[in-house]
Amino acid sequence: MTAFLLIVALVAGVAAYVAWALQSISHGAAAWWFVVGAPIAYFLPAFVLVTLWFGLTWIWRTPRPPETRLGFASMLRLYVTEIWTVAASWLLMVLHRFLIRDPAPAPAQRPVLLVHGVLVNDGVWLSLQRFLASNGGTPVYTINYGPPLADIEWFAEQLHTRIDEILAATGAERVVLVAHSMGGLVARAYLRRFGAGRVAKLITIGAPHHGSVLAWSFPGTCLAQMRPGNAWLTDLNRDENSAAPVPITSIWSRHDSMVAPQASSVLGNAENIALVGIAHNALLGEERVMQLVASSIATSSAG
Repeated sequence: MTAFLLIVALVAGVAAYVAWALQSISHGAAAWWFVVGAPIAYFLPAFVLVTLWFGLTWIWRTPRPPETRLGFASMLRLYVTEIWTVAASWLLMVLHRFLIRDPAPAPAQRPVLLVHGVLVNDGVWLSLQRFLASNGGTPVYTINYGPPLADIEWFAEQLHTRIDEILAATGAERVVLVAHSMGGLVARAYLRRFGAGRVAKLITIGAPHHGSVLAWSFPGTCLAQMRPGNAWLTDLNRDENSAAPVPITSIWSRHDSMVAPQASSVLGNAENIALVGIAHNALLGEERVMQLVASSIATSSAG
């Protein structure tokens, strides 16, 4: 569904741009302006969205320790990297069926399942999926759940089915779940509903465990469930200070550009790892994050 909607948006955008260019050229405009302007037009929506997200998450930011504050150059790099990541992700999501493939069925002790966030698909995992496949020594799977704005509980049911498929393909008893953004809530909803018997560990990346104010900016059941104070989210966190059903690691950034306040990603019964200078979507392609995830998976496998 996400890939289809993106294809429609990209085709419509290209058609509108070409029509505007042809009309302008017919009235004497230089064609090279539109050749140069094409990349700008492609990146413009990402620029607008990221600028809006940065503004909102700055207003509702978690206070940062003085030693974690960034200088101008680091802030600029943070901002530009996020724009690039968001713009690149659109093509990755459109082409996800060609880029992301399940490993061949084979015995494995600790297969890994990557669980994406809201309004995206498994194309966003390309960098991490390849990194783990090359360095982790374990098969790496993904899931595509939907429809995009449905109930998180429905996504948890789909995760249940996907875990069954992976265990059947590998003969493993349990999987390691690695979840980005809302995927962390999907994974926790699965654990609450179906139990921890088939999960060895949960690693969340930039997950809004206590919600995000940005969830108010878009409609949909799952977005409503991610709003701070939502009854569903409050119930999910009811046992936060009790022992977790499985070991949980929450990797989060003090400069997250979509989870606000950023400390929403801190979970009481998890190992919380705070990073600096990485925005929300860029977390998935950041070397530090990939190394942390691989190390955490290795610890689970050794256990």
